[in-house]
Amino acid sequence: MHEVEVKGILSAQNGMNIYRGCTHGCIYCDSRSRCYQMNHEFEDIEVKSNAPILLEDALRRKRKKCMIGTGAMCDPYIHLEEKLGNTRKCLELIESYGFGLAIQTKSARILRDLDLLKKINNKTKCVVQITLTTYDEDLCKIIEPNVSTTKERYEVLKIMRDNNIPTVVWLDPILPFINDTEENIRGLLDYCIEAKVHGIICFGMGLTLREGNREYFYKKLDEHFPGLKDLYIKTYGNSYDVRSSNHNNLMSIVRQECTSHDIIYDTKQCFHYLHEFEEKDQYDQLTLF
Repeated sequence: MHEVEVKGILSAQNGMNIYRGCTHGCIYCDSRSRCYQMNHEFEDIEVKSNAPILLEDALRRKRKKCMIGTGAMCDPYIHLEEKLGNTRKCLELIESYGFGLAIQTKSARILRDLDLLKKINNKTKCVVQITLTTYDEDLCKIIEPNVSTTKERYEVLKIMRDNNIPTVVWLDPILPFINDTEENIRGLLDYCIEAKVHGIICFGMGLTLREGNREYFYKKLDEHFPGLKDLYIKTYGNSYDVRSSNHNNLMSIVRQECTSHDIIYDTKQCFHYLHEFEEKDQYDQLTLF
């Protein structure tokens, strides 16, 4: 790790990344792409040491309360968070100033901050977003080697459900020739249904590959799935959007199951929900319906 002081912490859409880089080791990670201009090794975490100070200043200056998002580019609960606690410091500020939170992770470490998530949700709205990719636990340990297993993330979803904290699942990415099967998708959907998730975000059955993450992905295919890299190259070439041949069938299953269990799946509707700030009385009224 290395520490830096940055000039700002919130984007124009009120999102923030407390760290840059990751130690979760997911073989498909888009954040490795060179277009993001990360000028250090991906596993050499850049710690924005002044993030809490900048966040407090930004929240104090805002005229209107809003949802604050984190986790889009870098998981807020990477291994270093256990030692540094910068995510927790930022959540304390969000709660103190009465803002909402939309937080995304693959880690059960989020349970450490359940007390703060509940406080934020009691005041306004807190949405916990969890990424799920594979129902198979052994496969999970290959494609996402250093994160909480799928079952552990499922347990997080149920704990959030039991504490009335709404959840959204990112069903993404689904890797062609690896986990793009009906069995996998139905297994993950069963978890979502049991956990009563509010929404599912799925851009399609596949993944994106571009310079930076493509090379790392292919390297890991050679390590764990010998011969599969050649099939990818033959099938997709240098395409950015790598779409499964099972896309239509699997997306149909997602739509059917979500419709049957009142789970929103329209991406625009999901993102609107994540960005919509709700006062406590308004949120309480909505939950009655």
